[in-house]
Amino acid sequence: MPQGRGTYGSKKGRPAKKKKGLYDNIAAKKKRIAAGSGEKMRKAGDPGAPTAKDFKKAAKTAKKPAKKKKK
Repeated sequence: MPQGRGTYGSKKGRPAKKKKGLYDNIAAKKKRIAAGSGEKMRKAGDPGAPTAKDFKKAAKTAKKPAKKKKK
């Protein structure tokens, strides 16, 4: 298989490109809205809005916050 420009995860030691998750996308949109982009969050039940099933699926793969070490 040819290794063209922009290929990730190849044998040349490049890291695989990681996709952003649901929570990352929501946080990015909230940041754009706060900056004045004029966008609006979709309401629950609107076409294209994440469903409860999507949130349950995302919660299974979400990273747990690191615990603080006591001194």
